[in-house]
Amino acid sequence: MIDGLPALPLDFAQPWALLLLPLAVLPLLRRRREELTFSSLPWLPEDSLGHWIERLGRAAAILAILATVLALARPGRPEWEVERIGRGAEIVVLFDSSLSMDDEMVARGAHPKRRRDSPLRKRNVAREALSRFVERRKEDRFSLLMFGAAPFRVTPFSQSPEVIQAGIAAAGISNGLPGTDLGRGLIAALSQFEGRAYSGSRVILLVSDGAAEIDDVTRQRIRDGMARHRVALDWLYLRSANWPRLDDEKEPEAVGLITDVAMHRFFKTLPTTYKVFEAESPDAVSKAVAEIERQQNLPLEYRERIPRRDFTHLFYGLAMVAAFALLIHRGLTVRSFQTS
Repeated sequence: MIDGLPALPLDFAQPWALLLLPLAVLPLLRRRREELTFSSLPWLPEDSLGHWIERLGRAAAILAILATVLALARPGRPEWEVERIGRGAEIVVLFDSSLSMDDEMVARGAHPKRRRDSPLRKRNVAREALSRFVERRKEDRFSLLMFGAAPFRVTPFSQSPEVIQAGIAAAGISNGLPGTDLGRGLIAALSQFEGRAYSGSRVILLVSDGAAEIDDVTRQRIRDGMARHRVALDWLYLRSANWPRLDDEKEPEAVGLITDVAMHRFFKTLPTTYKVFEAESPDAVSKAVAEIERQQNLPLEYRERIPRRDFTHLFYGLAMVAAFALLIHRGLTVRSFQTS
């Protein structure tokens, strides 16, 4: 057993090379030049040391041939899966890439700018907060999707921080996309859990500034998918500065806020856990992400795929050691014969 894992049999990437294994018997065959003629063998003294030296030489030759043949067959430990238990969640980040995410987080009444390099641009603020979030969540498994008029997957589920960070960085490369079809985005996010065994906490982290409508048929599909896959929904709502909160008792007047409130009220009817984290400034976004991090820290069971380990280099090394020992043995034998 290695690292708590059960011992696995070796496999061979090129098993045809094992047909050469009978060559290992060649050192056991006597050669004519090794035979000496004596008139009477009883006159010769018993040479026990010589017998052992000869046996060691043949053993080294056999080992060199066996190790070389096995190295040609490319032995290794086959790929396997191991169950692990950590703390965290399976998180699908659903990132809004619509044109409105190019606006800066400014107070109501001010003119929103769309400078791509602006540190206040909603897209940039969200990306920086998510990058720090992923960096701290070492045991989570992330999948990243973006959506505008249609959703598209950036990265499948992965526990590699480099892969996820690259996906988050890609969210800021281009300008915003036309349209905001959140319904299709949520359906695509739920599809990431298809065929995956339930292992613990599952979350869709929606990063959006709202302004999306969902028809009744899509709403029912979302409800069914949430219940079937047992997925919670966290909405990081990039609220326009000075806008009322979504749970404000007053009925909204602005068109955009009306749409956002309608989304919020629909999410509250979902059969699984729903939480909204409203933020209207970069500091508020950071605090909201920190709150999400504190809440999503439950036990998580998952299966980790361990790649195949190749042992070819070990067998080549063993063959070199055996060949070197055989070379030393041959040199000593020749020297002893010359001096006798």
